[in-house]
Amino acid sequence: MSQSLRQYGSPSSTRQHVVHAPWDGKPVAQACMDSSAELEARMVSVHEAFGSFRRVSRHARAELLLGLSGAIERNADRFAALICEEAGKPISAARVEVQRACATFRWAAEEVRRSSGEIVALDGDASARNYSSAHVEWFPRGPVLAITPFNFPLNLVAHKVAPALAAGCPVLLKPAPQAPGAAYLLHELFQQISSQMNARLGASVADQRDRIPLGAFELFFAENALVQTAVSDPRLATLSFTGSDKVGWKLRTLAERKKVCLELGGDAAVIVHSDADLERAADRIAWGAFVYAGQVCISVQRVFVQESVRDVFLEKLRGRTRSLPVGDPGDPSTVVGPVIDDAAATRIQEWIAAACSLGAAIELAGGRRGRLISPSILSAVPPGCDLSCNEVFGPVLSLESYQDFGSVLQKVNSSRFGLQAGVFTASLKIADQAFRDLEVGGLIVNDVPTYRADPMPYGGVKDSGLGREGVRYAMQEFSEPRLRVDWREF
Repeated sequence: MSQSLRQYGSPSSTRQHVVHAPWDGKPVAQACMDSSAELEARMVSVHEAFGSFRRVSRHARAELLLGLSGAIERNADRFAALICEEAGKPISAARVEVQRACATFRWAAEEVRRSSGEIVALDGDASARNYSSAHVEWFPRGPVLAITPFNFPLNLVAHKVAPALAAGCPVLLKPAPQAPGAAYLLHELFQQISSQMNARLGASVADQRDRIPLGAFELFFAENALVQTAVSDPRLATLSFTGSDKVGWKLRTLAERKKVCLELGGDAAVIVHSDADLERAADRIAWGAFVYAGQVCISVQRVFVQESVRDVFLEKLRGRTRSLPVGDPGDPSTVVGPVIDDAAATRIQEWIAAACSLGAAIELAGGRRGRLISPSILSAVPPGCDLSCNEVFGPVLSLESYQDFGSVLQKVNSSRFGLQAGVFTASLKIADQAFRDLEVGGLIVNDVPTYRADPMPYGGVKDSGLGREGVRYAMQEFSEPRLRVDWREF
């Protein structure tokens, strides 16, 4: 069987992990499991690479990042096919992800060239008259341990690898076991681009200083016990994790004295005020809740509609939801594909059944065929059940009505999560109030929270995590400010 599967890693490994396609369950690849000795070798590699990579010029780092952007673009079809097959992402969405990854590396190249620190005036105080100014510059903290999930197997990798390389930090990546292929291909392209850049270098000291160590980007694939070993290893200065809140907060306790960045998802809420464009709101919410079967950390999970327009809006939402194509992720028209595995499909069904047993009403029923779950809309979901207080990560939406705007803000804030939210309204006053009072990392006005532009600061509060992604902001997370003050005798 193994001869017909794509092979990731060294074929000499005695332990293999088989990757199955969510659509039909067929095995499509196998990844070699790293031993503790192999993990140790990769940690040594990034640790040793840091000494030289931190001194590589901004020009060379920018060229490396641009080279990777171009290489991703040239291999766009390969990446999209891997993402579609291994993650079950509809091919049209997979192609968008690939283009976003190209842009993420491009943004990183631009940020490298304009990262310059700042000058801070000190002589505003009489005691500092001999210290006219201070120079503050950002320096790389050290190697980054990046752990990524299955749902964006290329672009969430890019959002860790690109800013790490831009900041001068080597990165050790652990991709998701469900869909590792895109990460392996990216690592292969890094080795090619780095080797080509190094081959073009001259013999001068300046040229040799810009040599890209191949250890600046390493990849490992291991069981959870070994992952925890990497998390606690002091040679890795920063942990950047995207995944479940339960796992993320546990890893934070193991990452002693590290800088920790966590993006842990949520139960994104949308408010539809009575003055909103209901046609647009229904269209965007149907897409934001059910695209890629809701397997996006900012998928719409909770919708709050002002009572006076509740019934009209619900009918529009039902119509838009029924029109979404459900099926084979390889079909370019598909919007709702399969969930990642049988366990996820079973859990989603169980959560719906539990909510209904406690009094929730089904406004639109979604059936199951294998790992394919059609969109479901529920109302009157009782507090305390999983659908109301945990991240469903599936094609399920709950709807609730409200009377006044102040009360609905409190309902949104009652969640333990706080990643992103959306509000549909024609009122600037309402939008401003939501921006001031909602406890979230980002508010999207007149669109769904299922939106991320790659340059923007992205992250949440409460159980949704720590720190911010987005290239410039992640570069700061991976760096530390250093101060230089010169005494002058006047």
